[in-house]
Amino acid sequence: MKFLFIIVCTATFAGCGAEVMTTAATSAAIKKQEVEAAQQTREMAQKKIDQAAQAIQQRAEQQSEAAK
Repeated sequence: MKFLFIIVCTATFAGCGAEVMTTAATSAAIKKQEVEAAQQTREMAQKKIDQAAQAIQQRAEQQSEAAK
């Protein structure tokens, strides 16, 4: 009887551990996707900033040449 109780308790705790591990793995995968999406957003924003800076520089050069 004592042996059966130990087996049941062990199986119960093992099931809880598996559920916790699955939840942790799922959370980690979601966080990884969030980080990747944030990196892509950052890269796109940086490209737009670079393009805007380049356009401003070109306009400034054109105005400088027109003023001569």
